Amino acid sequence: MSQSFPPPQQQQPQPGPYDQGQPPQAGFGYPAAPPAAPVRNNFALGLIAAIVAAVVTAGIYGAIIGATKHEIGYAAVAVGFVVGFATGKLGGRNPALPVLGAVLSLIAVYFGQLLGEAIIISKQLPLSVTELFTQHFSDLNHVWKDDADPLTFLFFLIAAVAAFSGAKKASA
Repeated sequence: MSQSFPPPQQQQPQPGPYDQGQPPQAGFGYPAAPPAAPVRNNFALGLIAAIVAAVVTAGIYGAIIGATKHEIGYAAVAVGFVVGFATGKLGGRNPALPVLGAVLSLIAVYFGQLLGEAIIISKQLPLSVTELFTQHFSDLNHVWKDDADPLTFLFFLIAAVAAFSGAKKASA
């Protein structure tokens, strides 16, 4: 009795890159690196990110000043860095964005300090923070000027530099 089995299959060797007539590639058999990510250059998105980051960080910075009753310089630097980082990360390599981030970080630090002063004053007077900003803004600004010292302006400068460098690094 004879049984019929399918004939044994012979395995064919898989062709390698050198068997197909392709020249050897650099990398010694490792796959090539993936292509570079496309360059982002979205000025509008960077501007929106800078404004949102400036408003949020100014509020947080003002709340910190109001709670501690002290101006914290490192928080001003953090405001600058966050504004710059958000600007560069979402806006890309537009050359105007680091400058815009630096300017908006200065504005955020200023309004954060004003908010902190307003919180401190509102705890001492029968005025709300909103009333101080809307009805007594010049008085609030005068109090801020009286409290400002050279260290205040040094941290303004450092915050602007942090924003500029944060935007440049985030866009790379």
